[in-house]
Amino acid sequence: EETMVVNTNENQLYMFTMVTDLLKEKTDYFAYLNFPLHSASITGLDICVWKPILATCSLDRSVRIWNYKTNTLELYKEYREEAYTVSLHPTGLFCLVGFSDKLRFISLLYEDMHVFKEFAVRKCRECSFSNRGHLFAAVNGNVIQIYSSITFENINNLKGHSGKIHAVKWSADDAKFVSCDTHGAVYEWNLLTGKRESECVLKSCIYSSIALSSDAKIIFAVGSDQTLKEISDSSIQHEVPAFGVVYTAVAVSHSGHMVFVGTSLGTIRAMKYPLPLTKDFNEYQAHAGAVTKMSVTNDDLFLLTASEDGSIFIWKVYDKGGGILKWEKEVEYAEEVLIMRSDIEEKSQAMLDLQIRVKELQTENDYQLCLKDIYFNEKIKELEENFTQEISSLKTKHQILQAEKEKQELQHQLQLSELMNKQAREVQQLESDSNQKLLMENEKYQELEVKSQRMQEEYEKQLHNLEESKSKAVKELTEYYEEKLNEKSALLEEAEENMRQQLQAHEEIKKQIEEDEDQEILEIKIKYERRLLEEKESNLQLKGEIGVMNKRLNSLQKELKERNRDIEEMRLEQQKLQGIIKSLEKDILALKTEIQERADTIQDKEKHIYDLKKKNQELEKFKFVLDYRIEEFKKQIESREKDIKTLKEQIHEMERELERFHKESTQLKLNITQLQQKLKAANREMHRERQKKQNMETLIKRFKTDLHSCVGFIQDSKKMKDGIRELYSKYVQQSDTVETEAVDTDLQQEYMRQREYLERNLAALKKKVVKDQEIHQAAYTRIVQENVSLIKEINELRQELKVAHTQVHDLRSTLRLTK
Repeated sequence: EETMVVNTNENQLYMFTMVTDLLKEKTDYFAYLNFPLHSASITGLDICVWKPILATCSLDRSVRIWNYKTNTLELYKEYREEAYTVSLHPTGLFCLVGFSDKLRFISLLYEDMHVFKEFAVRKCRECSFSNRGHLFAAVNGNVIQIYSSITFENINNLKGHSGKIHAVKWSADDAKFVSCDTHGAVYEWNLLTGKRESECVLKSCIYSSIALSSDAKIIFAVGSDQTLKEISDSSIQHEVPAFGVVYTAVAVSHSGHMVFVGTSLGTIRAMKYPLPLTKDFNEYQAHAGAVTKMSVTNDDLFLLTASEDGSIFIWKVYDKGGGILKWEKEVEYAEEVLIMRSDIEEKSQAMLDLQIRVKELQTENDYQLCLKDIYFNEKIKELEENFTQEISSLKTKHQILQAEKEKQELQHQLQLSELMNKQAREVQQLESDSNQKLLMENEKYQELEVKSQRMQEEYEKQLHNLEESKSKAVKELTEYYEEKLNEKSALLEEAEENMRQQLQAHEEIKKQIEEDEDQEILEIKIKYERRLLEEKESNLQLKGEIGVMNKRLNSLQKELKERNRDIEEMRLEQQKLQGIIKSLEKDILALKTEIQERADTIQDKEKHIYDLKKKNQELEKFKFVLDYRIEEFKKQIESREKDIKTLKEQIHEMERELERFHKESTQLKLNITQLQQKLKAANREMHRERQKKQNMETLIKRFKTDLHSCVGFIQDSKKMKDGIRELYSKYVQQSDTVETEAVDTDLQQEYMRQREYLERNLAALKKKVVKDQEIHQAAYTRIVQENVSLIKEINELRQELKVAHTQVHDLRSTLRLTK
């Protein structure tokens, strides 16, 4: 509970470290959890060949470069204008971005984006580098302009679109170029001639995205008509329905085996090629808005999608077995980056400055180390002297203690001899007392033996009477239960006979139903065959009349109009009759299907009857087994409940131990705070002493300078005297300062000793706290694990009980059905 994560209404995730000391007024700032994300709809997405990166642009006026291998944001820059489209150079070192005012050619530096060239193309909605990187296309209104990415010259202008151009694609060899617009036109251009090679126009559809196969022979297009179109040779070869969703983006794998489609609901659909006409695809829920852009990496291992909700998804593409697709050759990515000359110069200058600073610090450190060595050597000598004195004092103490020990040993020996004599006397008295008690107990024992013999005879008589009564009761019970068993067996035999009779009756009913159905089917067939013959005869007659009428046409031109009317009437009648014939044929087919269905139902019923017989036999067997198991489970539950009670008591004990540990840890924390306060006070005293030392050093420096100036007047005695007087008046407290310096050194030594003692105590307390916390954590985890295991066992036993109850209930119900 040290960090807090915050999300904002602009799709950003921030991290904030929680302050432990809330009383201190400190200003802390939110930091990004990982990296800044897009806060508006993503309008452009592109990848390159040399590096595992993708570029995105958004309506939040930012352009970002992501690494899809490491899942990190490599570059990020915000601009004043909205970005509508982005395209990466195959090398990954440059990119094209279409802004609302201009199209910009940007160099991707190590830590920045540098605008290298600007083109006067306003509101460029689509731009794309060629696969070889020597050309790039930019959409300017209804015209596609082709530029050289080396000389930046406008090589060609492709005119012909009447609507807004929504997508452009290059072929693998950069010889062909495909584009689509909002007026339902898909054009294929030849870049050598600058003319259209083929076109496919469907005005009812507003195209939003296109994709090309690796050989550039097939174009996949999606639009507003809720279909995925496969276009080749200027015509739509296949149309796959979207099943109630609008497709917004499409991408094809370089192998040509898979087609990926993005929908307006934010889902991704993966289809096999050739495209399926049925609903044979895998659908994955991804974005919260419509998918705007899709792209497949050159090795077909990753699918990249962007959406209106400002999110980017990186999908791993797996084969049907669940493994990652293996490319023929492992792709080696370039690690080169661009950097400005001015940046290199600045960094080299900073390096030189830092090296000079390092050298200065080294000299300072060496000087300080020498001073410390001198100080510590002196301290070691003092400590050695102290230890030798302490050792001599301890030796004298040891001798005194040995003399005291010898005296005490003599006193103990005298006391032991006295105690041994006392013990011998007491033992003799105890022996005499115990002999008298044994005689008394012997007499009591004989009396009790007589009483026990009488009691035994009485109990044997009572046992004999009880055995006789028990044997009579057992005989009566056995006779009663044998009668009941005979009755139950008779009832079972009657139930079996009833079952046999019912089966015989069922078979007879089945045979009668089959015979009746066969007769009905034959009658229906005969009826419809007669009707068909009649209709055929009438058709033949009508054909004959039509032939006669055709022969008379030449001779009877005046009556053409009347005859034509008759012919039309006859044709209408013929159509009606053909409709009747078709409806009759449909009826025949429906009747045939009904016959087949009835036959299937009869077979199913026979199988069901057979299965029920088998189940009945099995259930009778299970009943006896389950009764025995229920009794066993009851016994197990009782034992488990006892175990649970004991474990609960153990848990309560462990909780008490936990409370005790908490109290101990709080006490240790208080001790630590006290020691910390003592340390702070010691630090303050150190600071004061250092300040005093600095003041003394400055005073000595002043005295040296004054003395140096006084030495200059060594030839002039008067000036020399005056100078010495001034020095005396200024530095009259010199002797006092020397005394204070001596006192200061003693104080520092005492302070250092106290500090070392406090540091040792603090370290020992910290170790103790850590150990107590580890013990407490281990005990707590052990209790939690035991609780979890007990709860699992209880749940398993409950489930087993439920299963046993259900099985018993099923057995009882089946037994009732059979009866």
